[in-house]
Amino acid sequence: MSVKEQLKSHEERMKKAIEVLRREYSTMRAGRANPSILDKITVDYYGAPTPINQTANISVPDPRTLLIAPWDKSNLKAIEKAILKSDLGMTPNNDGTVIRLTVPQLTQERRKELVRAAQKKAEETRVAVRNLRRDGNDVIKKLEKDKQITEDEAKKGQEEMQKLTDRYVKEIDGILAGKEKEIMEV
Repeated sequence: MSVKEQLKSHEERMKKAIEVLRREYSTMRAGRANPSILDKITVDYYGAPTPINQTANISVPDPRTLLIAPWDKSNLKAIEKAILKSDLGMTPNNDGTVIRLTVPQLTQERRKELVRAAQKKAEETRVAVRNLRRDGNDVIKKLEKDKQITEDEAKKGQEEMQKLTDRYVKEIDGILAGKEKEIMEV
């Protein structure tokens, strides 16, 4: 396997780490009603754990309310129970046909907690990217040791791996800054 193939492989894995971070951030509540905050919640749907968005329509009638309309009305109680058990910190309002979730205003303390959680997720992603760099450099060193590439190619490969790492760490920092701004401004 060549250095170029290693760089390409590790870049793909770094991109995936960033996609995971974006997905994690989309489920973080920032004071605005967003259907994706329900993505991690599963409902016992006929004996199988199923995501809420696969058992009901979720709409946003106004900036502070989520409206959950189950396709099967007998599933209302199960959805309500799943939301109560989750870590959302919201109480569902069941009127017999739909469930309304009112997204409360975030307190300054809660905003700071969310920012800390966002920073922690960003740091975990940075660590994952750096681990990928280390793995890639190890493979390049092994190729050099096994005489499959020259010393110059190995040095250039490691420099390119560092550039990739720097680029993705910078992207992570940008995503984090955007999320912090979103949390603190809403």
